[in-house]
Amino acid sequence: MNENQLRTVNVTRYVTPLREGGSLPAIVEADDGFLYVLKFRGAGQGVKALIAELIVGEIARLLGLHIPEIVFAELDPAFGRTEPDEEIQDLLKASAGLNLGLHYLSGAITYDPVVNDVDPRLASQIVWLDSLVTNVDRTARNTNMLIWHRELWLIDHGAALYFHHAWQNVAEQGKRPFVQVKDHVLLPFATQLDIVNEEYRTLLTPDSIRAIVALVPDEWLNADHSNTLTAEEKRQVYIHFLETRLSLSNQFVQEAQYAREALI
Repeated sequence: MNENQLRTVNVTRYVTPLREGGSLPAIVEADDGFLYVLKFRGAGQGVKALIAELIVGEIARLLGLHIPEIVFAELDPAFGRTEPDEEIQDLLKASAGLNLGLHYLSGAITYDPVVNDVDPRLASQIVWLDSLVTNVDRTARNTNMLIWHRELWLIDHGAALYFHHAWQNVAEQGKRPFVQVKDHVLLPFATQLDIVNEEYRTLLTPDSIRAIVALVPDEWLNADHSNTLTAEEKRQVYIHFLETRLSLSNQFVQEAQYAREALI
C-alpha cells in the first residue's frame, strides 16, 4: 500500500484561524515550507472528524476527484504557550500530537451553484460519493467545495460516516437510506448516476477500502472511548460499513434519482 501512504509534517507556525467553522481549523505552516489547513484533534468532534476526513478524502482521491493532499501533522505540546487568544491556546494544548492537515489551496474561491457550472458527470460522481459515505454536509448553505485553477475541489468531510458517533446497530446503519441526499447542492445536475455507479463499483474494491481504512492511526482509534473495541476491531467496523454501503449502491442511486425527480 506504499502508493497510499501519507506524509507526516511538523507544524512550525500558526498563521490564522478559519472561523467559519465551529471547530476552528487554522492555516498553519509546516517544516516542509507549505501551508496547510489544520484540523485539530482537540476540536468539537475530536478524532472522529479526522478519521472521516481521512477515509472519505482518500476514497474521493481513489475515485479520481480533486482533493487537497492530506497529511499527518504533528503538533508539539509547547506550541500553544505563546498564543494570546485563550480559546486558540486551549485548542492547541488539547491537540498536541498527531493531527490532520490538508494542503492549503491559496486563492481558491467557494463554489457557488448560481455562478459556477458543474458538468453532469462530475455532479453525479460527487453525489454518488456523498451517498456512499453518508456525507450530510454538502448543501447550498455549506457547499464544502472550492474552485481552484478553474477546477472543482472537495474539502471538509468531517461530518461524513456519522454512524461512528453512536456505534449502535452499526450493521444496520450501513443499510439505512441516505435521506439527506435530497439537500445535496449538486443533486439537480446529477443526471449520470447510473453510469457513475457502474464505474465506481469497479474502482472501489474491497481491497482498496481496506487499504484506505488501514491508514487511520491507532492513536486516533484508541482516543475514542465511546466503546470497548480495539483499534483493529474499529477498523473492521469502518470496512464493514463501507462494504455494506457499496453493496447497496444501486439502492442509494435510485434513492438519489427519486429525490432529484422530486426537485425538478
